[in-house]
Amino acid sequence: MLFRHTLTRRDAFLILLGASSMYIWSLLFRDPPSDQSILINAQFANHNHHPAGAAGVTNQNQLADNLLATAEISTLTVTQTVTDTSTITEPEPEPTSVTEARRQRDNRELPHTTLISHAPGWTLFRNLYMSNGTLFILTETPKTFPEIRMMTSTGLTAVNTPENIAAREPTEENMDFIKPEDALEKWGGDPDRGQTNRVWTVEGNSLLVNEPGQFLRHYYHLVAELFFGVQAFWHGSFSQEELTTNEHAAQQLAFSASPSLHPAPPNIDRAIFIHSNADGWRDDPGFNSYFLRAAFPSMTIEHEEDWADRVKTTEGGDRVWRFPVALLTDRSAAHRGSACGSLTQRIASEAWEGMRKLGQLRGRHVGGWWAPVRDAIWEFAGMALNERRPDEIEAPEHDIIIRGYGEGSNEILNGVGVEAQKYLSMPEKVVITYISRQGTRRRLVKEDHDMLVEELTKLVERKNEEARVGEKKREWELHVLQAERMTKDEQVRAAARTTIMLGVHGNGLTHLVWMKPTKVSTVIEIFYPQGFAHDYQWTSRALGMAHYAVWNDTHFTHPNKPGVDYPEGFQGNQIPVHGPTVAKLIEDRVNGVL
Repeated sequence: MLFRHTLTRRDAFLILLGASSMYIWSLLFRDPPSDQSILINAQFANHNHHPAGAAGVTNQNQLADNLLATAEISTLTVTQTVTDTSTITEPEPEPTSVTEARRQRDNRELPHTTLISHAPGWTLFRNLYMSNGTLFILTETPKTFPEIRMMTSTGLTAVNTPENIAAREPTEENMDFIKPEDALEKWGGDPDRGQTNRVWTVEGNSLLVNEPGQFLRHYYHLVAELFFGVQAFWHGSFSQEELTTNEHAAQQLAFSASPSLHPAPPNIDRAIFIHSNADGWRDDPGFNSYFLRAAFPSMTIEHEEDWADRVKTTEGGDRVWRFPVALLTDRSAAHRGSACGSLTQRIASEAWEGMRKLGQLRGRHVGGWWAPVRDAIWEFAGMALNERRPDEIEAPEHDIIIRGYGEGSNEILNGVGVEAQKYLSMPEKVVITYISRQGTRRRLVKEDHDMLVEELTKLVERKNEEARVGEKKREWELHVLQAERMTKDEQVRAAARTTIMLGVHGNGLTHLVWMKPTKVSTVIEIFYPQGFAHDYQWTSRALGMAHYAVWNDTHFTHPNKPGVDYPEGFQGNQIPVHGPTVAKLIEDRVNGVL
């Protein structure tokens, strides 16, 4: 028997309906063209909108239309024919990040590691790999790379003892070279089992900070040391070599971030603090987080927990993370270089000096390479555009004045300094900003503080009186600031307007990085007598500003500066200073005597 049950009217109707649909289908799709393209009437989409009373529109035809519309959707990606019978080929869809990642994992040739730039403690890679906590350099020629100890370390907390110094030397577990065939064996997957390679790409540009949290949780060390160096190295690595023509007036001296002079480098997409948790890089006053969010608003920040996640997912060794572009910075490795380790003790000096040697430190005489960061902070703090514009720059008569200055260790030690300042303009107003530490530790003798304020006040009043009755109309101002009582925006705006910044050695002087270089921009740092450190001295001169160290009634500057020392009383609250000496120093500096 063909049918087990009797055919009902409903069954007969469904069979008839199906036969009618197939007949209509065959009429519409008879004699297909030889290239097997699907032909679609451009007006087909309007079949459900026939004019009222149109002939031949039946329920069955509407059902056929719906069926064919479904067929249209499923076959539209092949070809499409419009009413003029011309054929348009659909473009291939743009590859998504998922398909691109899959394509990369189908590749049996793993990208080799190459070096973009290097200085002790600062190394910019293409295609750096990480598996199970080890950074891998994939290359056939390991000897073309720097020594591993000049690139990285164990990342342990730094203590100045022989045992600790030895413990911070890197091992193969920290960084290692790997040959292409070995990398393919480890991470290539098993193509016989249909596996792709086991390389997962961390898209974008990454900053890998391999230093302990002991320094990160400090405004000066994070901003004026770590990211000061990051900006010099990153900006310099993507700059072109300095010109030797008279265009140096724009190229070397300019501290505006003009794209026509030096195009902005690519963004750093993420910073990974390998040995610091979320609290480890945030200072108590909150300036570190203010800085990072203002200067790098789109940067993603990962911490040691995130790094541990990446390590854990590659524990077996058969899976690896690839960083297409990665800047690895390491404090211990930087101290193994001559600029930092034996001369300045500032890790940024290695990045700065490395780019200077290559001739790629844009505007090095007035901190042009730092200008994009400074501009971003100024704007975030609410400075008006006219306050942020660069001042006029005078071109020197001979290129050798700029090109020939400061070669060698003297420049490494002292930054660039004031030799190029004479080509900058005078500020419209001389603003003295005294950052007082009287409300915190490491402060002046109270009577000396009071005398200093009194002498500075008298100086400003006298200068304004001279301007009122004389030909020189330059106004003077004095601001005595206690930063802890001000908002961060207020502190930045105050620093940006400052011509002469002074204060006791301490964190508040980090604000010098927001000053605008002028002909007389100066930092005056008060030390306990016989004490000295390079923190603000090197930073000032690296930005093209003068720096003076004051011991009570005596002052020093380049090249006759003190040696580094931290005598008893350096961190105390009885630091002496002679107010009249400081006031005269400021007046002489502005008048051009010094």
